[in-house]
Amino acid sequence: MPQTPALSDLDTPALVQTLADLLQRKHWMMATAESCTGGLIAGACTDLSGSSNWFERGFVSYSNEAKAELLGVDPALIQVHGAVSEQVARAMAAGAIAHSRAQVAVAVTGVAGPTGGSPEKPVGTVWFGWSVDGQVRTERRRFDGDRAAVRGATVHMALQTLAEMILKA
Repeated sequence: MPQTPALSDLDTPALVQTLADLLQRKHWMMATAESCTGGLIAGACTDLSGSSNWFERGFVSYSNEAKAELLGVDPALIQVHGAVSEQVARAMAAGAIAHSRAQVAVAVTGVAGPTGGSPEKPVGTVWFGWSVDGQVRTERRRFDGDRAAVRGATVHMALQTLAEMILKA
């Protein structure tokens, strides 16, 4: 009997197909809230034919104002913690759920580079927020490489962790 590959071994299209299968089995819909990826997660999902069966909507909230207007992120959170923070990633994920009909959401906010980094938040720093059936998880990662590499790694991690969380839900 062939062994199923680990989620971490799948390329992004295979990961999206796995995620689609998991969501459809549970009759769940997905939403995205993206800053540093600018819609790449939603794009990866909607590259798959039939994605309207499980992908509900995506929010590209690149500016701080968009985070507040589209997702309901409290501007005070951004002022106190910065846009690239655990608090904002959590609020973005919660906002994606609150402003959609989805049961699961992924949010990303980070510094894709090559500019914009700081000693506290160097280029490649990304905060993730996932919400799966009411459970929220956050994680900070730092990815190496140029802008495209950071964004690509962010998309893959966002989808992989979401699939892992759904498997455990």
